[in-house]
Amino acid sequence: MSNTGLQTLDYIVFFTYLVGVSAYGYWIYNKKKSKEVSSTDYFLAEGSLTFWAIGASIIASNISAEHFIGMSGSGFAIGLAISSYEWMAAASLIVVAVFILPVYLKNKIYTMPQFLRQRYNPTVATIMAVFWLLLYVFVNLTSILYLGALALEVTAGLDFTYGIIGLGIFAVIITIGGMKVIGYTDVVQVIVLILGGLATTYLALDLVSQHFNRPGIFNALALLKEQGDSHFHMILPKENPFYKDLPGLSVIIGAMWINNLAYFGCNQYIIQRSLGADLSTARKGILFAAVLKLLIPIIVVIPGIAAYVLHQNGMFQQEMLDPAGAVKPDHAYPVLLNLLPSGLKGMAFAALTAAIVASLAGKANSISTIFTLDIYKQYINPQASEVKLVKIGRITIWVAMAIGVIIAPQLRVLEQAYQFIQEYSSFITPGVFAIFIFGMFWKRTTSAAALTAALLTIPLSTAGKFLWPDIPFLDRMGIIFLVLSAVIIIMTLADPKSKSNPKGLDIDSSMFSPGRGFVVASIVLCGVLAALYTVFW
Repeated sequence: MSNTGLQTLDYIVFFTYLVGVSAYGYWIYNKKKSKEVSSTDYFLAEGSLTFWAIGASIIASNISAEHFIGMSGSGFAIGLAISSYEWMAAASLIVVAVFILPVYLKNKIYTMPQFLRQRYNPTVATIMAVFWLLLYVFVNLTSILYLGALALEVTAGLDFTYGIIGLGIFAVIITIGGMKVIGYTDVVQVIVLILGGLATTYLALDLVSQHFNRPGIFNALALLKEQGDSHFHMILPKENPFYKDLPGLSVIIGAMWINNLAYFGCNQYIIQRSLGADLSTARKGILFAAVLKLLIPIIVVIPGIAAYVLHQNGMFQQEMLDPAGAVKPDHAYPVLLNLLPSGLKGMAFAALTAAIVASLAGKANSISTIFTLDIYKQYINPQASEVKLVKIGRITIWVAMAIGVIIAPQLRVLEQAYQFIQEYSSFITPGVFAIFIFGMFWKRTTSAAALTAALLTIPLSTAGKFLWPDIPFLDRMGIIFLVLSAVIIIMTLADPKSKSNPKGLDIDSSMFSPGRGFVVASIVLCGVLAALYTVFW
């Protein structure tokens, strides 16, 4: 693999980014810090984030090493169909902005456990708060540190242990200033992420055009379609070996919606960016995130498809092999990155680091928010002052990151076990979405029904995994969601007290009517999505 590692110019570009983001974050912190310390201001940046900061922060929290490395690898192996995770997310974000976000803002919800406490009872809230904390710290935070350090080691030759420590410290520097600093530095992170990603995409397309002696980016795109036609189908047929990952129409009319709506609408570290803003600003921010979602496949999937076409035509024969001699799709992005000229490689390296650090900061801030407001304030020190809450929040960030840094290296020898854990951790999705969606839109839903659904989701998902191993994961998720929905409905209807359930939320139908500009922009975005799926059906 040529040009492996970073050159002097790459280090200059990278450290310019590093110092620039840190300095900008410090400037934002000093400029926007309040004279009166407020926990809602620290955790939510109440009223301080513009729509573009909210949108950029959502994307920055969402995109990490698994997108650059994993999704490019899926582009190599599967093709454009993997883009459904991004493009259908864009449509899901519109639904979140119109129907889910207003419920949170109208009822002054700051954390997801607070919603469950207000709608159901403290038991449901506490159980889910503890689960989310364990999941965010021991799975999400550690996985980002692990995958991030691994990606930096493969792409730039950076020592794995130093990578974990460096990413953790950089993320704490960004996170410790609160949501305002995270929100505005995420704008810079996203700009770096997109520019660095586009540099790699340009290189990949240029390599294709040179290999086939047909200069020009548009010629390169045409060549990708000609040479890799099998990789340009959005809806996979049952005979496709990757149908279990992307089961046909389920990606557009099935359980992909449950997966996305739960992730973007009921997930603290995603929705938290919007909870401190007014409804109009928050909606615009989420719509901006949806627009940015359309771009992600361009910077991560297209390079993977380009690597596939080049590999099929004789390039990267050794570089794409793992130690056992098998083709390793996840090598696609690092292989291309190592071909970038000095300077551009530094920018791409900065883009990868930006994606990792922004996700770490988002996770750490949400861990801090849930622990401080839903555990510490509720059970340890209910009389804590605002200054004390902010202090506890900052301590929590340090502790959570330290745990992540200690555990992450262990995942290196347990890689397959970790992937196993990742699949099972997502088994909570059907239950979470069911108790949230019924809690919002069916006033009769009882606390007992919600608690039962929450407790059943993991056992049912695990049983489904072993009883129906041949059913695609997304389809199993949909089935389990329907089962849990039936449980909630039956238990609620069987309880005569549910007719006078006092736990309903403050909901006004007028709050589900976005402005004309939002509607027009949403229609245009959905039109683009429809065109993409029609062209690449």
